[in-house]
Amino acid sequence: MSEAAKRIGVFGWGIVAPKSPNIEAFQKNLKCCDTWLTPFNGFGRDNFLVGQPEFNFDDYKPWIDERFAPRHYRTLKDKMDWPSLFAVGAFIQALGQNPGLEQEMQSLGKLAHVYVGTGLGNLNTLYEASVKHHHAQEVWNSFWAGREQELETYLAELAEIESLKIEGGIEVGKLNAIREKEKRRLKLREKWNSPEPPWFISANVIWNLHNTPAAQISILARTHGLAFAPSAACSTFGVALHLAMNAIQAGEAKVVVVGATDPPPHPLTVGAFYSGRVLSADGQVSNPLGNLQGTHVAGGSVVWIVGDLEYLKAKGFKPLGMEPVAVGVSSDAHHIVTPSESGPRLAVHQALESAGAQPDDLGTWDLHATATPGDFAEVSNLRSIFSESVLVTARKGIFGHGMSAGGGWELTAQYLGYMQGKLFPTPMTAEELNPEIRNLHGSFVFREECAFPNKLAGKLSMGIGGVNACVLSRPI
Repeated sequence: MSEAAKRIGVFGWGIVAPKSPNIEAFQKNLKCCDTWLTPFNGFGRDNFLVGQPEFNFDDYKPWIDERFAPRHYRTLKDKMDWPSLFAVGAFIQALGQNPGLEQEMQSLGKLAHVYVGTGLGNLNTLYEASVKHHHAQEVWNSFWAGREQELETYLAELAEIESLKIEGGIEVGKLNAIREKEKRRLKLREKWNSPEPPWFISANVIWNLHNTPAAQISILARTHGLAFAPSAACSTFGVALHLAMNAIQAGEAKVVVVGATDPPPHPLTVGAFYSGRVLSADGQVSNPLGNLQGTHVAGGSVVWIVGDLEYLKAKGFKPLGMEPVAVGVSSDAHHIVTPSESGPRLAVHQALESAGAQPDDLGTWDLHATATPGDFAEVSNLRSIFSESVLVTARKGIFGHGMSAGGGWELTAQYLGYMQGKLFPTPMTAEELNPEIRNLHGSFVFREECAFPNKLAGKLSMGIGGVNACVLSRPI
């Protein structure tokens, strides 16, 4: 990284995670090496453990009510799916570490951006709408079976209702037309004694697209810069940070809200991960680097506010944690699920080159490690670049595998540990370490915290589809 390059700082962060409704609870829980996973029982009784986010959106009502009309909070709660609500909560938390940052972002106009992505999207909204649609379609088909001529007459009468035009002023005329159409449609149903048509799908399906969390944060923050959703599965947070650093370096932004957000564990995802042969299903915690039985689905959110370090420090804002100096990104071009050897290495080497660093400059490394056989390949890759002295952490046995948020949780844990001069413990014991992995590398953080090395820290994420993101950070 050239001397002229802008330095990046973290000026706010917020968390929604299992057992952790906020960043304060997250930090407190990291000091304990016990798992945060709980039984799922989404299929009735089952053998799955999941990371169920702890969250109450009502906690954020006073903040929203102070800035918006009362209906705004109610609209969010009624229309938004969990990924948006989690992200909004995490963003409001992030503003709390640096009072005045909210006003600064508003004053920046187009120089304040929002890059908040999701790995799984708004599953609950789509699932509920699909179930209701399926039922409505069956009832509709049954009602009109053998009555094709009558259905044709019904549809003609309905088309006449839908052809009503807006009269007078646009706004008032639009509302009048909507009300009149609704009244006439109701009378038409009463006339035919027909069920509701199957095309009356909840509009929440389109209010909850992948970019909705970023859009809602932009609305709440009243920022006018780019707001969109990067989507890179497990690498989403690292990719969002990479894009944010590039935008700040290019002068396109001074501040960027970056984040990732996932729905709570859902039968669709738990079942799909199980069928994909990557999920543990024996009712026991499957720690990374151990018996390699599989991972655990988790939900929640992580949001950071990053910005031009010198610019924001000059404004009186205090940076948090470490300084992100480089993010290397790559694609495997290999397999939809199984990581390659070359793809992650390319991301790591790109990050080292961008940071102007050598492998010996690294003191600690956080693995993607999912408690699957891929952990062995990941540690092998690590040792092809770094030495035995690098202290390695793996945390998915604590809070599970957030599809997009997990990497951000792990990176935040690394930064929070640095602020206290330590690497927080993990649930793994030395005895549980897989023997073949032990033969590759011997420096791991187990159930006892360790002093944080005064060197660079690394974090690798490897997403479904073969998307890799490697974040390098240095002490401030």
